[in-house]
Amino acid sequence: MGERPEHWVFAYGSLMWDPGFPVAEMMPGRLEGYARSFCLLSVVYRGTVDVPGLVLGLDAEPGAHCRGLALRVAEPDWDETLAGLRARELTTNAYAELTLPLALDDGRRVEAVTYVIRRDHDQYAGAIDLQEQARIIARAHGGRGPNADYLFNTARHLEQMGIKDRAMEELVRNVRDLLQPRRE
Repeated sequence: MGERPEHWVFAYGSLMWDPGFPVAEMMPGRLEGYARSFCLLSVVYRGTVDVPGLVLGLDAEPGAHCRGLALRVAEPDWDETLAGLRARELTTNAYAELTLPLALDDGRRVEAVTYVIRRDHDQYAGAIDLQEQARIIARAHGGRGPNADYLFNTARHLEQMGIKDRAMEELVRNVRDLLQPRRE
């Protein structure tokens, strides 16, 4: 009798706090060779074509790593989960769907479906400085709500997981400053 297949998804942004599918197991993990980055112009969920937002992507970077959540999906739920993920993550084909090795915090090594930014896509925005990122995020709003909510939710979940991301913490401060009403 063969082993049951295991199905994992790597969550590094909104999938951590809003997976949208049944999760059989959740375990922190680490992906090598990629960095979490606000490098994708969002024209559907957190912005529009006229006023794009900015969301996270995994950007290939030698020597980098990304900490996030590995989400295991039970076999009976896998086909529907994968179809839902593709509908959600591949809306504009700015991500490539890859199966990549993850090191889980409990010592296991698994292969996980992972959505990685395509640098050749016209929504790729990998060279935007933190100040400009903050301006984009503070003003954008899309089908899933304000871009700032996406940033704040992601930062809160990273903090709850004990993951330090100084750039994201600075980005949160900058966006909050931009959203504060100006005092005369």
